[in-house]
Amino acid sequence: MNSVQIEEKSYEMPPKDGFTVAYFLTVSDIDRSARFYETVFDGRIVSRGDSKGAPGYIQIANTWLIVNVGGGPTPDKPSVTLSVLADPDKINSFMNIRVADIQACYELWKSRGAEFITEPIPKYGEIRCYIRDPDGYIIEVGQSKPDFTYG
Repeated sequence: MNSVQIEEKSYEMPPKDGFTVAYFLTVSDIDRSARFYETVFDGRIVSRGDSKGAPGYIQIANTWLIVNVGGGPTPDKPSVTLSVLADPDKINSFMNIRVADIQACYELWKSRGAEFITEPIPKYGEIRCYIRDPDGYIIEVGQSKPDFTYG
């Protein structure tokens, strides 16, 4: 697998020590979603899943994305059903990608097939725009303004 070294800690999937954070998306087609994240964001498909229900794993920069089809309750989540978005205009979470040059990313990712909702727009201490993935999920792309600091 792949490893990222930060402050003398190694982050990899699956982790050998400590933990790694991955974002999970319920998708209608694992292969289609994996290809989208591979093509648009230069993701690396680590696993395409299998017919027994194993999810797909994609490394995107310094994070991992897990994609799998929905399904009913399981013994470890007995009251939970996973499904794709019923209405792509009503969501409660999204991936946020921070970039150094939003205009360059906008042009590159658009040329790779990303469907942006709008062009980059100034908002608060940043410039941002949103992409829709094949299942309708939105991905925020933002660039902090030069004088903006976190914290």
